Order: sequence, then C-alpha cells, then structure tokens
Amino acid sequence: MEAVYEYRSPLGKIVLAGEREALTGLWFDGQKYFGSTLGTGAVKSSLPIFEQAVKWLELYFGGKEPAFTPALSFRGTPFQKRVWEFLLTIPYGQTITYGEIAEGLSGEGGGHSKTSARAVGSAVGRNPISLIVPCHRVVGAGGGLTGYAGGIDKKEKLLLLEKADLSRASCGNLKNLL
Repeated sequence: MEAVYEYRSPLGKIVLAGEREALTGLWFDGQKYFGSTLGTGAVKSSLPIFEQAVKWLELYFGGKEPAFTPALSFRGTPFQKRVWEFLLTIPYGQTITYGEIAEGLSGEGGGHSKTSARAVGSAVGRNPISLIVPCHRVVGAGGGLTGYAGGIDKKEKLLLLEKADLSRASCGNLKNLL
C-alpha cells in the first residue's frame, strides 16, 4: 500500500509518497505533474522511509549537502528512469544542461546512438522525486533557469541554497559524471 506524508519546507508544503522501504514521490504542493505516479488509494501514514527523507530534507534546507540518499523507487518508462538515474550524478551546487545530459546518455552505449535534449527535458520535467533527484540542477543551453515543474522561483532559491555558480551552465567536465 502506498502512503503519503506532508512536510513543511521553507519553500512551501512538500508531499512525499512511499511504499514499503522506498520513496516513490516528492512534490512541491501544486507543482506541474503533482502526484503523477501516485496510485489511487494512497493513505496518509508514516513510514520509515519518510523519516529518512525528512532527515535528508532537514539537512538540505539547513544548507548542508546530505551524505546519503534515501531508497528510491522510480515509476516511469525505461528512458525516464535512465534520465532520473543520471540526475543523481549531478554534484551538489553544480549545474548541467539538457544537451549535456543527452550527450552523456548517448555515450552510454546500449544501442542509443543519439538522445535529444528535448527528450531529456521531457523526462526531467516529469521527475517524480524532486529535490532528492536534483532536476533543479539542470539548466538551459545558455545557462538560463528554464523549465522547473516546481516553478522557476523555487529552482533559483534551491540553486542559491546550494551556492551554485549560476554564471556557468555546466558542471565542468562531463566525463567526470559518467
């Protein structure tokens, strides 16, 4: 059975979703695709995974880089899951472009010759576990703060919290991420 839990963050209410031992969702209240992977019949409840996620959020909003990631369970297409796993490799306080992610995914092999930045953008936008899976660290080709389902204002605040260098669009040598 899937459970939900509400967390009050400095940027507004966050809804967590989980099942058994893993987090399946984390959305800012009212964000685009809110609850997109949430099944019917979810109940308000407490799970150990929510305690871990809240600890992660407390560290994060306290301006610290959490040294752990709660257990996650992605619900999406195989391509979306590849993109979301890639997002987990973006270092705290750094950014990367949609195009760089597409380039990185194309370089993984597995029969994928060319991945489009547009396809990556679509998958990033549908990330069901915001913040912990850091889609806010993805920027436009020119470094612009584009396309965040939680709102550009939140994206900017999250990057400022991480003390990200917003004057550059990439997180350095992409090869270090792969």
